[in-house]
Amino acid sequence: MNGAIRALKNKRVAVLYGGWSGERRISLKSGAAVRAALKRLGVPHLGIDVSPRVAGDLRRWKVNLAFLALHGPFGEDGTIQGLLEMMGIPYTGCGVLASAVCMHKPTAKRIFRDAGLPTPPGFTVTDVQAPFPHDRPMVLPWVVKPAAQGSALGVTFVSAPEDWPKALKAAFKNGREALVEQAVSGTEITVGILGGRALPVVEIIPQHAFYDFHSKYAHGGSRHVVPASLPETVQAEASRIARAAFRAVGGRHYARADFMVDKGGSPWLLEINTLPGMTEVSLLPDAARAAGLSFDDLVLEMLRLATEEPR
Repeated sequence: MNGAIRALKNKRVAVLYGGWSGERRISLKSGAAVRAALKRLGVPHLGIDVSPRVAGDLRRWKVNLAFLALHGPFGEDGTIQGLLEMMGIPYTGCGVLASAVCMHKPTAKRIFRDAGLPTPPGFTVTDVQAPFPHDRPMVLPWVVKPAAQGSALGVTFVSAPEDWPKALKAAFKNGREALVEQAVSGTEITVGILGGRALPVVEIIPQHAFYDFHSKYAHGGSRHVVPASLPETVQAEASRIARAAFRAVGGRHYARADFMVDKGGSPWLLEINTLPGMTEVSLLPDAARAAGLSFDDLVLEMLRLATEEPR
């Protein structure tokens, strides 16, 4: 660890956080937690609250290594990654293509299916006034969500046709396209990927009916059980799928794959988060702790992976 810290002291490290997406508040918390870890580690750094002037900020401070603590559009969708690539600045997390693919959930699902990975059936909607599609073979309930958002923003369950207009309205408040999936009843789990290996499986027990914004980020909003209480064979299968999905989208460094495990014990891949939350109640740090990595260790490993990435 001391060698890694010494190497970072020769870098101009910046933590990029904030931005202007609907997940700004959580990004500010992630950024603050990462900066606190770097301070404890004795790594000199600065914080940049990302704005449309971020390129000028990066040049002014002569940044040559970026820790991305951004969430949502413009931070997690390949936009900031593309800018950093053009400026020749190494950064943490997935690259441009994987970030863009995973942010757009319908595209990610197509890649999962092509790779032979189990993901719930679904379809997209591009018109907020679209009538309820009675011809769809999917069994209710359905989950309606924005096609390119995170943190469960705009997610609604449709249990009957009369729920449809309200669900579309909620989704389209957060984007121009909605993804509709068949809901899977069972246990929610997540698998963190760090450096290509799967971390211990985390089981999520939300306070609300599903893992919504409150459950994700409020203290006491959910309980994380790690390792999960599921059979080892189920956890092993989820880890296998997570690693395969990470490879299929071209992931690098780290990510988090989210699943529902049905009552028969089959994991269904929902999505991959390429910049998972790094707050004190976030899932990836919990999984890392179960693998023997403290929060500070995790932050240091993320930076190490970024500095060792071939350019």
